[in-house]
Amino acid sequence: MSDVKKDHSVGAGTGAVAGAIAGAAIGSAAGPAGSAVGAVVGGVVGAKAGDSIAEAVNPTEYVTYFRNEYRNSPTYISGREWSDYEPAYKYGYDTYGTYRGRSFDSVESDLQRKWDETRSASRLPWDEARHAVREGWHYIERAMPGDADKDGR
Repeated sequence: MSDVKKDHSVGAGTGAVAGAIAGAAIGSAAGPAGSAVGAVVGGVVGAKAGDSIAEAVNPTEYVTYFRNEYRNSPTYISGREWSDYEPAYKYGYDTYGTYRGRSFDSVESDLQRKWDETRSASRLPWDEARHAVREGWHYIERAMPGDADKDGR
């Protein structure tokens, strides 16, 4: 599989998972059947969103960029390693499509609530991780047609 196709598959898969989770949560108001339908619809919509993000921002290049630059960020904390920051940058990438069209500030409380579930082995608490998540979010936002600088940054 070519790297471009693989990156689009990764983007679509990431979007599908995020969309399915969101759809199931929304559909749960209608009971178990609503959750199932919501998960399917959310997965399809999320896959399309993830694929469009992967077209604008290659996931492999995104990770490579931040792996090379995270220590140069003004919010970098001395003594922290890439293994601390990688889940935060990945979280920014993975959640952007779910909240596309909304500003980071408007969804930060949702992102914060879910950080502990997604942070993997990162030692960063939300107040430190949020900066990397925001940097990743804005990196995508600047690359997506019509999405530039929703937060004015």
